[in-house]
Amino acid sequence: MSTHAARATLRASTLASTLLASLVTGLAPARAQQAPAPAIAEGEATDIVVTARRREESLVDVPISLSVVAGATLEAQGAPDITALQRQTPNLTLEVARGSNSTLIGFIRGVGQQDPLWGFEPGVGLYVDDVYIARPQGAVLDILDMDRIEVLRGPQGTLYGRNTIGGAIKYVTRRLGRDPSLMVRGQFGSYGQADAVVRASLPLGETLAVGGAVGWYNRNGFGENLTTGAAHYDKDVLAFRAAAEWTPGDRLFLRLAGDRMVDTSNPRHGHREIGFAGNPVFAPLPSKYDTRAGLGDDNRVTTWGVSATAEFTASDALTLKSITAYRGSRTDTLIDFDNTPGPVLDVPAFYEDWQFTQEVQALLSLGRLQGVAGVFYLEGNAAGAFDTVLGGANLTILTSGDVDTRSIALFGDLSYALTERLTLSAGLRWTEDRKEGTVFRRNFTGIRSPLFGNPAAIPGLVRTDYTNDRTDDRVTPRISATYALTPEVNVYASWGKGFKSGGFDMRGDALFTPTTVNGYAPETIGTVEAGLKGSFLDRSLFVALAGFRSNYRDQQVTIQVPNALGGIASFVDNAGQLVIWGFEAEATARLPMGVSANLGIGYTHGDYREFLTFIFGGTAPVDVSNERFLQNTPAWTINAGLTWEVALARGTLAVNPMLAFRDSYQLFEVKTPLLDEDGYVLVDVNINWTSANDRFRLGFHARNLTDARYRVGGYNFPGALFGDSVIGFYGPPRTFTGTVEWRY
Repeated sequence: MSTHAARATLRASTLASTLLASLVTGLAPARAQQAPAPAIAEGEATDIVVTARRREESLVDVPISLSVVAGATLEAQGAPDITALQRQTPNLTLEVARGSNSTLIGFIRGVGQQDPLWGFEPGVGLYVDDVYIARPQGAVLDILDMDRIEVLRGPQGTLYGRNTIGGAIKYVTRRLGRDPSLMVRGQFGSYGQADAVVRASLPLGETLAVGGAVGWYNRNGFGENLTTGAAHYDKDVLAFRAAAEWTPGDRLFLRLAGDRMVDTSNPRHGHREIGFAGNPVFAPLPSKYDTRAGLGDDNRVTTWGVSATAEFTASDALTLKSITAYRGSRTDTLIDFDNTPGPVLDVPAFYEDWQFTQEVQALLSLGRLQGVAGVFYLEGNAAGAFDTVLGGANLTILTSGDVDTRSIALFGDLSYALTERLTLSAGLRWTEDRKEGTVFRRNFTGIRSPLFGNPAAIPGLVRTDYTNDRTDDRVTPRISATYALTPEVNVYASWGKGFKSGGFDMRGDALFTPTTVNGYAPETIGTVEAGLKGSFLDRSLFVALAGFRSNYRDQQVTIQVPNALGGIASFVDNAGQLVIWGFEAEATARLPMGVSANLGIGYTHGDYREFLTFIFGGTAPVDVSNERFLQNTPAWTINAGLTWEVALARGTLAVNPMLAFRDSYQLFEVKTPLLDEDGYVLVDVNINWTSANDRFRLGFHARNLTDARYRVGGYNFPGALFGDSVIGFYGPPRTFTGTVEWRY
């Protein structure tokens, strides 16, 4: 272990020990009405009902490492979007992608997908009311009408639609209910923040209810584009969701829902991390949020979707459920890699996609036997194009293409209680993915190609031009055993597999990597996990522990390397074998005097046993495993928080300090000292006053109180032809926000 790694591990271990000791030594039984810890949904932890296995179960009974965060908790924390989960969920990376305000990058236990290019599949599945969100564009979801979020760690290859090889994030919206309701919230804060959210529901008779929510999120930039004068790292997002629910009797429930999001925030061009050739316009700026990018400030992301859910209770033993959905998105964006006024390395781009999904489930409840079986179908297309503009060579490389996907799966998961204490579960899923990819890549003399506004550009060498198809299928099993030590404490052990289909590299350069036309292979993972969940000390302490070991094969890794003849060669490598192991520990406690506490600790360690690569156009694979490491995955993640509640002025005052520590991590598999993050600590403080009738709430939220600077993304294109374009993207600085909320 290196000296730096040893210091980081010692620092994390010391911090974790201190926090755990302070939590446990101060523990004592408290009154039932005291507040729950903020990382757990409202109510006793052992009473929380989740749908991680597609059926309602107690959190304690689910043999999965699982975190649950209530929507009300995130609202009370002033969370801007679902990326706030990263600050309170062990072994989770959830960031806004480089260059964007609304594209999501997710990793769980070292498994994910950093590259949001069309055609690439995420490694962490995102679901909204059981509807699979296939593309990361527009997936930075707001907190508009969230009931709760469930974060499932480890491969969920049995019950979930596609590519949940690292885990799943389930966004569960609120049911409308049969009582009218209205919520109006305004937030005002640093950097000109001005947000407005309205949520309402209205019953129309005894069986029908309609409702929805709309949110408008505005903020000036954390920095400035010194070339154009535009705001940099600003926010301008309008989102809404609407639903109608019909419950004609006890046996039938129907729900129609629709949503739309429009993000017109300026593009994020990043910050130059190094200078070049003594030219001041190539020098890094003092502020991490400023840029000199000259490509422009036009950016627009639009996503939309509709869904229909039907549940029919045929009998006490059988419930049938159908989920039908259609989604689409369009992104027009600009990335100025060189961060200078000139077109040294500029990339204008657009992406668009659509998807149709249909899932049918049969939920079984036969005494000792519980379970679900079903079928899932997906059809979709992802397409796009971009120019790689190399101004110094008066060269533009146009890349365009699309990928069609058809996926079908049959699945089932059954649990049988052998005794009152011992339950065995087994699941199986068969998945077949069919893909057809088309990739075109061509040189043009001139600045930009005809597709992006330069009809005078002279066409030149065709670097890639092919259409190919592939079919991948896998059977992914899962088995588990759960044993109740007491009525409120369970231990479990499980083994399961996950699968992510192969595909085609949409930016593959066949001139330098001819094998790109064959596409890349699927990746698989097998994980062994054991854990404990339960309540102790008269239900005043809830603890969840899990340890895991994963064997990860053929990991899909995107590598982009500048080449001496101009352009950037791209290749998706299938790493040979990677072993990942670690653990999660979460605890929530009720303490005396109206205080509650929460603590989360995660540890992830990964070793490449084999990493075969064909990069640089070689025909024989080379093992570079000793030079590859986990990306976007700190070894240690630690979060802790306290909530103190006291009666004040005919209401309740809640004070909630929070701390989140993330150890050092790399942005790519290859060490990049100029971009790799050394680790950081974020300190937040939330203060909320809620009236006794729960009608009014006043809040104050300080996020990143110490004003830490930390990288969440980057690009690495060194060399004179590329203007030494090594750029980093940074998380938000210190911000203060005030909240005013009224409910009816």
